[in-house]
Amino acid sequence: MIKVVKGNPTPEELAAALAVVRARAAALASAPSDAPRAADAWSAPDRVARRTLPHPGPGAWARTYWPGRG
Repeated sequence: MIKVVKGNPTPEELAAALAVVRARAAALASAPSDAPRAADAWSAPDRVARRTLPHPGPGAWARTYWPGRG
């Protein structure tokens, strides 16, 4: 069940939102069960972890977050 909790959507806006929700549900239902989910790939540790650590020295803190700087 979908409930509008704020605002007053037009019937066209509500129909468009429901079409998106239904299309997403249909895509998930037809996806193979052994396929990796996007959330799994997004939170994978090898994606988050750095391959190399910045060398200590001036600007090392900047290289931690912005590789190539400092």
